[in-house]
Amino acid sequence: MDGSWITSAGIDIGTSTTKLIVSRLKLVRVSSALSLPRYEIAERELLYASPIHGTPLVGENAIDADRVWAIVSGELDQAGIGKGDLKSGAVIITGETATKTNAKAIVHRLAERAGDFVVAAAGADLEAYLAGKGAGADRRSNRIRGAAVNIDIGGGTANAAIFKRGKTIGTVTFHVGGKLIRLDGTGKILYIAPSIRPWLRMNGFLIETGTVATFTQLKDICYALSRSMLSYFLGGNDALADWNLSNHGLIVGKPLDRVPEIEEWMVSGGIGRLIRDRAAPDNLAETAIHQDIGPLLAYALMECMAASSLRIAEADETVRATVIGAGMQSTEIGGATVHLDPKLLPIRNLPVLKLEMFSEGDERWLTGSGFDAELEATMSLALRLHDSEADPPFALAITGFRAMDYSSLQNLADRLQSRFARDFPNSGVMVVLCERDIAQALGQALQRRCGQRPKVICIDQVRVEHGDYIDLGEPVSGMTIPVVVKTLAFPSETG
Repeated sequence: MDGSWITSAGIDIGTSTTKLIVSRLKLVRVSSALSLPRYEIAERELLYASPIHGTPLVGENAIDADRVWAIVSGELDQAGIGKGDLKSGAVIITGETATKTNAKAIVHRLAERAGDFVVAAAGADLEAYLAGKGAGADRRSNRIRGAAVNIDIGGGTANAAIFKRGKTIGTVTFHVGGKLIRLDGTGKILYIAPSIRPWLRMNGFLIETGTVATFTQLKDICYALSRSMLSYFLGGNDALADWNLSNHGLIVGKPLDRVPEIEEWMVSGGIGRLIRDRAAPDNLAETAIHQDIGPLLAYALMECMAASSLRIAEADETVRATVIGAGMQSTEIGGATVHLDPKLLPIRNLPVLKLEMFSEGDERWLTGSGFDAELEATMSLALRLHDSEADPPFALAITGFRAMDYSSLQNLADRLQSRFARDFPNSGVMVVLCERDIAQALGQALQRRCGQRPKVICIDQVRVEHGDYIDLGEPVSGMTIPVVVKTLAFPSETG
C-alpha cells in the first residue's frame, strides 16, 4: 500500500552501553503498478529512545545473553511494542563486544526473538561507517563537496570514518576512549587499560593503578591524547611515518594507506554527547562523575578541534549514532539471465558494496588506471568492513554501464577474479549483482577463471545501494531469483 507506515527497531550492543530505538517509517512506492514493488522511505519518525544501559558481560569473553534480552524485551515493553508490531530493523553488536566469543550467536538470537531484522556483528571499521552515517557525516560531505570525518568515541575506542561526496573513503580506529582510565573523586587510579599503557609510557605519563593523580596530570593526558589523534588527520601523508613512530600502538588494526585532505569533522558516541551536554570539569570530583576520564577527554578534544584549521560540524546523533533506525525492505525479482548453483541458496543478510563502472561510451576506462583505482578502493573497503572469513563475505554490485562487448566483459572477469582471489582466498562463494543483462555471460567467465572454488553467483536486474543488505531466495519458475533488499535507514539531515 502506498504511503503505508511500518514500525522498526534498532538495537546497539556496544563495549560500554546497550541502547534501543523504535522508529516509524512511511514507505512510498516508487515503481509503477506494472513493475515489481520498490519502495523508498519518505518520512521517519522516532517513537522511542531507551535509556543507556551498561552492556552485561559474563567474565571478559562472553555477553550475558539472558540479561541483554531482558534489557531489550523490557525496553520494547516500555515502548508498547510487541514482536508482531516490528516489521524490520537492525541488531548491531559494536566495539570490542563484537569480538566476544558468543557475539554472532547473540545477534541472531535477538533477531529471532524481536522480529525480521538485519543483523551484523560489527568490527571497528563497520562501526565507524555506521556511526558516521548515523551522525550525518556522509550527508555533510555531500553538502560541502569535500571530505568530512566523523570520530565516534565511546569507552574504549575512537572509530573514525572519512566520507567524500557521500561515499566512504577510509576508516581508522584509535585506542582513545573515556573509560581507558578509571578513577574515583579523589584522583585515585582504579584502572588503566592495557591498550593505552604503551602510549602513556612513550609520552612520559607515569601513572599506575592505585596511585593518586592530580587534576593537572589527567588534563595533560587528555589534551596530549586528543592532539595525537587529531594530528593524524592534519599532518598530511608525508608526516604519517613520523606520526606512527611517536604514537606507537595508538591505532587499532590497520592504519590508512593515505589521509585525504579533510575540510570538516564531527564527534559522535558517548564523548560526543559529553561535548554537547556537559560543561568542562574544573576538578577531580567533576571529572570522575562517571568514575572515568570521559568528561575531561571530551573537553580537551573540543578545545583541540577548535584550535585546528578544520571546521567543526555538529553531529545529527551522538551517543545513538550507531543505533540503526530501521531496515526497510523491498522485494525484487532478479534474473533475466543468471549464473548460479541453486544448492548455494538461500543466503540471508549479505552486505552489499558497489563498484562504479565507466560511463556510457567510455569503455577505454575499464582497461586503464581509473578502473584499477575504483576496484582497489572497493575491495579495500570490503576488507575493512566485512568478515573475510564469512562465506560469502559480501555481494559486489556492478553499476554504471549501459552495454559491454565480449572483450570488455572478459577483461572485467579477469580483474574481478584476480582481486577477489587475492583478498578473499578462503571464500567458497563469490556473489556479483548486475543492473543489466550480463549476469550469465559474466558469471560463466568468472567461473572459468575461478575453477571449482569459489562458486560464482551472478544475478542481474537488481538495484541496490552501498550499505544495503540482501536476501537471495531459492529459485522460482526456473532460474528466477527473489531478492529482498534491506536498506538501513539513518536519520535525515537536520541542518
